[in-house]
Amino acid sequence: MVLELAILAVVGLVVLAVVFIYNNLVTLRNRIDNSWSQIDVQLRRRYDLIPNLVETVKGYAKHEKDVFENVSRARSAMMGASSVKDKAAANNMLTGALKSLFAVAEAYPQLRASENFVQLQEELSGTESKIAFARQFYNDSVMAFNTSIQTFPSNLLANTFGFTSREYFEAGSGQARQPVKVSF
Repeated sequence: MVLELAILAVVGLVVLAVVFIYNNLVTLRNRIDNSWSQIDVQLRRRYDLIPNLVETVKGYAKHEKDVFENVSRARSAMMGASSVKDKAAANNMLTGALKSLFAVAEAYPQLRASENFVQLQEELSGTESKIAFARQFYNDSVMAFNTSIQTFPSNLLANTFGFTSREYFEAGSGQARQPVKVSF
């Protein structure tokens, strides 16, 4: 009788451990999905701000056609990207295009003094900060999830239930790793 109760208690503890570990893995996976959605929200906000910024600069710098085309191409690539790696690459392309746009804006003192341009630049700067925070939160969530599915005993359940590691949102090489410099 005592042996049966001990076996039943051990089985009960194992079941509780399995439930706890599984629920933890699901929570971590959902946190990653949520944090990825937050990155998408901020990228969409930046995507929506860019046409207003481009139109404002166009009014002053009509002959800078290549810069505007590059921003437009990068913006389209950003919306067409689907995987984490593709979004990161498109984001880096867009950041570079925006650097060029702001470099053009530096040549036009009237533009830099424009209230509309200053407001758009501040909104874009705030959005860039939110994107950076969202990336950090996403990568922290990916790290916690990947660590959980790779450590014992949760790795046994992760393999059994098909939990796979997630990609980090990484900056590209070269200038993409440098801070965005916007000066007026």
